[in-house]
Amino acid sequence: MGPDRKSPPPARHGLLRLLPAPVRGVLTGALLVASTVLLTAAMALPALLKLLFRPIAVRRACDRMLTGLAAAWVATNNAWIVAVSPGGAAWDVQGLEGLNPRGWYLVSSNHQSWVDILVLQRIFFGRIPFLKFFLKRELIWVPVIGLAWWALDFPFMKRGRGKGSRGSDLQTTRQACEKFKRIPTSVINFVEGTRFTPAKHAVQRSPYRYLLKPKVGGLGVALATMGEQFEALIDVTLVYPAGVPRFWDLLCGRVPQVVVRVRQRPIPDAVLGGDPVGDKAYRQRLADWTEAQWSEKDALIDRLKASPGPA
Repeated sequence: MGPDRKSPPPARHGLLRLLPAPVRGVLTGALLVASTVLLTAAMALPALLKLLFRPIAVRRACDRMLTGLAAAWVATNNAWIVAVSPGGAAWDVQGLEGLNPRGWYLVSSNHQSWVDILVLQRIFFGRIPFLKFFLKRELIWVPVIGLAWWALDFPFMKRGRGKGSRGSDLQTTRQACEKFKRIPTSVINFVEGTRFTPAKHAVQRSPYRYLLKPKVGGLGVALATMGEQFEALIDVTLVYPAGVPRFWDLLCGRVPQVVVRVRQRPIPDAVLGGDPVGDKAYRQRLADWTEAQWSEKDALIDRLKASPGPA
C-alpha cells in the first residue's frame, strides 16, 4: 500500500489544548456552528445564480465558488481538530498515494460514529473532490445545512415503497447524478447503512466480528447511475484504538488516536451497468463482491486492534 504516512503533520503549539476539555468543546462547537451558518449564507448568491441562469459557463463558475466555500468549511474544521487534539491529530493514515483531486471516485467505509464524516473529510481534503452523500429528499428541509446540500448538488433520493417505486427512485437518482458528469465528484456510501453498535450487531447476527452486514442497495444505485465514470472504489477502514468516540469527544479533543487504511480497488465490469432493482443476478454479483471486501476489512480491523501500527 506504499510507504507509511502520518497525515497531516501536527501543529507545534495548541493553546486550546491547555483549556479544560468542556471549554474546548463549547468553543469548537460554537466555531462549527458559526462557520456552517456563515459559509452556507455565502452560498446563497452563487446557488441562486446557478438556478436562474442556464448557460454551462455560468453554472460551472457558480459550482467552483460553491465548492470553494465547502472547502473553506472543511479547512476550518480541520484547523480546530488539529488545535484541540492530542499530538495535533497526527493520525495514522496509510494508502493516500496516487489519488486524483480532479477524479471521480466511489468511497466505501465502515461506520461507527458521526466523527467518521469529519475524519474522512480531513484525510481526503485536497486529495479527491469534495465528498457527497446520497440523502433522503426530506433532509433538504433541514435548517441551514439543507440549503448547503442542495447548493452543492448532493443527490436527494425520494424513497417510496414497492417495486415500482424503487424503479422510479433509481430514475430520479440517475437524473440527479447527470450533473456529476461535468464536475469531478466523490460519492461516499456507508455500506452498513447505519452506525455499528454491539446491539445492532447482535440483532443482525452479523457473520463479521467488527462490522454489520453490508447493504448493497445504495452501492447499486451509485454504480447504476455513475459506475462507468468512477475511476476506482476507495475502500476505507476506520479504527479508533481507544474506543469509538462521540462527536462531543472530537469537539473536546478527546480522540487520542485514529487509524485509517485506504485502498483503491478497481470496479469489475460485472458490477457495472446493472439494474439493482429488477435484476436478481446483478444484485447477487454485487453482494458477492461487497461481502468479499467485508471479509478482508473485518480481518484488517482485527489486526489493527491487536497492533495499531503499520498493517
